[in-house]
Amino acid sequence: MCTPPKEQIIVDAGHGPVSPFSELLLALAAAVARRGASAQASGAQAALEVLDAEHATGALDVLADPIDELVGRFGLTDTDRRLLVVALLPEVHPAGHLLLGLLSGDDGAARPSVAVALELAGVSTVSAHGRQRLAASAPLRRHGLVTVLGDDVLLARRLQLAERVVATLTGDDSPPARLLPLFGEVTPVPVEGTETVAGALRRGATLVWVTAGPGTAGTALAAAACQELGVMCLLADLRRVPALNAMAGGAGSGVGGGSGVGEGGSAGLSLGAVRDLVAALVLEAALDGCVLILAGSELAAGAMDLITGSVMPVIAVATTAWDASWAATIPVSVTAPRLTTAERSDLWWNALAGQVPQDAVTGLRLTPEQISAVGRLALRTAELVGTPVTTAIVQDAARRLGRGGARRAGARGGTAVLDDLVLPERTREEVSRLIAWATHRDDVFALGDLQGKGGKGTGIAALFSGSPGTGKTLAAHVVADALGMDLFQVDLSSVVDKYIGETEKNLEKVFTEAESLNCVLFFDEADSLFGSRSAVGDSKDRYANQEVAYLLQRMESFDGITVLATNLRGNLDQAFARRLHFMIHFPDPDAATRASLWKHHLAQLPALDPDDPVDVAVLADTLEVAGGDIRNIVLSAAYEAVAQQRLVGMRDLHFAVVREFTKLGRRVPAKAFE
Repeated sequence: MCTPPKEQIIVDAGHGPVSPFSELLLALAAAVARRGASAQASGAQAALEVLDAEHATGALDVLADPIDELVGRFGLTDTDRRLLVVALLPEVHPAGHLLLGLLSGDDGAARPSVAVALELAGVSTVSAHGRQRLAASAPLRRHGLVTVLGDDVLLARRLQLAERVVATLTGDDSPPARLLPLFGEVTPVPVEGTETVAGALRRGATLVWVTAGPGTAGTALAAAACQELGVMCLLADLRRVPALNAMAGGAGSGVGGGSGVGEGGSAGLSLGAVRDLVAALVLEAALDGCVLILAGSELAAGAMDLITGSVMPVIAVATTAWDASWAATIPVSVTAPRLTTAERSDLWWNALAGQVPQDAVTGLRLTPEQISAVGRLALRTAELVGTPVTTAIVQDAARRLGRGGARRAGARGGTAVLDDLVLPERTREEVSRLIAWATHRDDVFALGDLQGKGGKGTGIAALFSGSPGTGKTLAAHVVADALGMDLFQVDLSSVVDKYIGETEKNLEKVFTEAESLNCVLFFDEADSLFGSRSAVGDSKDRYANQEVAYLLQRMESFDGITVLATNLRGNLDQAFARRLHFMIHFPDPDAATRASLWKHHLAQLPALDPDDPVDVAVLADTLEVAGGDIRNIVLSAAYEAVAQQRLVGMRDLHFAVVREFTKLGRRVPAKAFE
């Protein structure tokens, strides 16, 4: 069992070394004597004798130390202690169960009534003291140790000791099964803010708030603070509750000031269910004597009073800052930093069993816990396929980890690599440079406040411009896959709304979810949404300009990777140029590039027809088409050849070219197939 800091333990010296059950047995004997012949007739006297004989053997004395430890940890009074022992007796001995039922007026075994419990605790049923000790705000009930069952008058209700408390007192430290999926392993990493958290706990703070964005070391910071103090910690993540996570809109949207919690319904948990879950976690940490590290604390806005009233300190790790409406007292707050490449490299070294990771791996913007999880998956995958761990295996494991979180239809992954891009050298270099910037941006911003003041984010924005089919979308997939991230392609039809203000709300949800998923945000045909502002001629122009102005501000504060793709670069508002770190033009391919594209796509086929050889030079010289068109032509030729049960030859490409040019409304050059 974990040992809490000394200042967290409240020692109750009001009772001596007397066994808690010795005192109770005397009270039971007195209660049976007061009932006289009725107790003898009901069998209460016989049950008392059995219980007394059992106690004489010392069998119940093993519970004395756990009870004293519990009393001290929760700061209980002597009266609380007696009531606790009364509620415990029916849980640990059948004779006690029967005796308390008979004394409470039942025909057989039952839990003790409040009247009988107060009588045995030596408290008058008409005194205010007894009711105070069993009030909802009293320690026994506030901390979830005891429940008062029923809706009758208070004295007729029954006392029930929490099942988890009974298990702890009898030596079973196993957490409830429903909490197990929420627990995780901690990876202590001393980073900026660790000393602040440790100092707050050392001075007796009961709650410390850690704001941690995607990819930051929030829980690792909290664990390092506990490690520095030499106390044990228990990590629980509320984001692992699907219903609670969905209710908050993924992992951040719709959360704040209690919104999104308490509505109930099939889409999420009710406020009562959320409070019950948080209460169980707080109780578990208290019973174990551990500091509770609660990730996803913003999802528990409706149960913040349970967190602030915890017996053991709580380090709340959340994606949002503390909301003053949650509690009257403002806790100590810190912001978790992102790990530098060097810090991530050390973590990868441990996660990959001493293998030296490459830049493509150390650049993955993952938390320490995610690095450990990805490392385990990569090692297991490599063992199954019988190869050493490669960068590709690690990146694939990272993408699979990302897909395990809350995702929407627009978030998709891929397997595109830089070699799949057949582009002019300058364009290819710029895409490669974009990947390098994104990989090392945490190291750059660790040098100083280079992004400037005024709430500017640390994100990177790029514009891909060029004709359709020149590789803009494929390049966006390459960027995402190289960074081990999913590509979140925005469906503009679900964002743009004819009603005033709704488009901005939809876009805010998109940006918030992209930040929570830690993915590349991709706006295809961005000119339709990021278009130039115009002179205000009517109300429509004014509101359209308002949407563009909002996008400019939101994109500047975005902390992720944004890629805008447009066929008409001139249609974008000029103010976006300052927000863009890259403006990469994808030109129409020349003959040499087209030849490379033909070879690249034809190489995906297992074989070509040797009796009908493909002349790549002729195709490249005579057909002025983009890479996307070439891909469509090769795919169409493959369908035709398979249908005819033969290998792809020039005849199939001829057929596919005619179909593709017809779709494009163009005439096939006569000399292409002379």
